[in-house]
Amino acid sequence: MNNRDYASVVLNELHHTLSKIDIQKANEFVELVDQAQEVFCAGAGRSGFQVKGFAMRLMHMGINSYVVGETCTPNIRENGLLVICSGSGETKSLVNHANKAKEVGAKIALITINPESTIAKLADVVVEISAPSPKSAKQGDIKSIQPMGSLFEQSEGIFMDISIMMLMEKRNLDSDTMFGRHANME
Repeated sequence: MNNRDYASVVLNELHHTLSKIDIQKANEFVELVDQAQEVFCAGAGRSGFQVKGFAMRLMHMGINSYVVGETCTPNIRENGLLVICSGSGETKSLVNHANKAKEVGAKIALITINPESTIAKLADVVVEISAPSPKSAKQGDIKSIQPMGSLFEQSEGIFMDISIMMLMEKRNLDSDTMFGRHANME
């Protein structure tokens, strides 16, 4: 296959996974983010990279957002929201973060392949992305030509970008307003 062939297959895979996301769960996710006083974002590996991008866009919107594990991240409190991206929903460090958030009364939103996972049982909302991953007990309903969990990781990133657009609409924000908060020390 050539570049265009691969692009076509990958875009079809993304369309399949994104169109299967439960609209009600997506709306609940956006509502939790909108109502939170602070949003804490956690993920491991490539899912961690995706959720860091989400934290950045929340900051651009003027929402207090933090990446769990960074040195300047404060403690989570009752009015906070922990957003976890985990294909398996079983990553030990992320399970620990979810338990701590639950202990203090914070809300938890999980983006995952496995809605029956340990973290899912603790979460207030679970957004399921139907994609394959070698680390998840539950596999999505699509076979991907991409390696490992790539389809999940791409899908979660796009889902969070779509959630940002929904929040922008809800808060009457535009890209120009958000760009005013873009880093000026690059």
